Amino acid sequence: MQIQFYKYQGTGNDFVMIDNRTNFFPKNNTKLIEFLCDRRFGIGGDGLILLENHKKYDFTMVYYNSDGSTSTMCGNGGRCLVAFAKQLGIIENEAYFEASDGYHFAKFEDNLIALQMIDVSEVKHYNTHDFVYTGSPHHVQLVDNLKDFDVKNNGSKLRYSNLYDASGCNINFVEQENTDTFSVRTYERGVEDETLSCGTGATGVAIAMHATHKTDANRIHINVLGGKLIISFVLENEIYKNVFLTGPAELVFAGSLEV
Repeated sequence: MQIQFYKYQGTGNDFVMIDNRTNFFPKNNTKLIEFLCDRRFGIGGDGLILLENHKKYDFTMVYYNSDGSTSTMCGNGGRCLVAFAKQLGIIENEAYFEASDGYHFAKFEDNLIALQMIDVSEVKHYNTHDFVYTGSPHHVQLVDNLKDFDVKNNGSKLRYSNLYDASGCNINFVEQENTDTFSVRTYERGVEDETLSCGTGATGVAIAMHATHKTDANRIHINVLGGKLIISFVLENEIYKNVFLTGPAELVFAGSLEV
């Protein structure tokens, strides 16, 4: 089988994109998905995303982790898929699509893509961390000297700890830079390593930092290893609404692969 693919990245979070509107892709073949995401033997990516038809909206987003497992929402992946949809001529400057956590709206703003995330009604507070669900589950923990922090080992321990069930959790380590800016490093489940960026994680961090009064800003800058993201929201009746994740999404290369 010949597979035409496109490689996109959003602040260093990279994805294999496949146009599956004809439903040709063997979606249950986890070994194939794992191979395509392999950085040595395949194309390489933190995940694989299928763009599929939708009866009502512009398209459907189907997301897989790099280990071949199906996954919850991916914010940077969603932004990259919007860029891919524009490249395919499916949309112009706005998109409506369905993902694992429901329907999303996205728009292009000054060469960036702003993706509306789900509303967040609860941030759970603990002695050492916070937990927030932004389409994917996120552990948010403040640390000192984030630059030298061992994200992979500490993230892995927390991801597999008895804090969470067998499905685990994404682990975000955070350091505050100023009143509206935070640096974040994330250990992602499914990748089982640190990634250069995590969109749902950045969103979770921004909301958790606001909920715990670390910032009063409703437009928060998040520095990740792969670049910069902006999270904006409105707090209404203790619910975070109109949550937007904004950042770049770029085509890296395209090609075809015989599998």
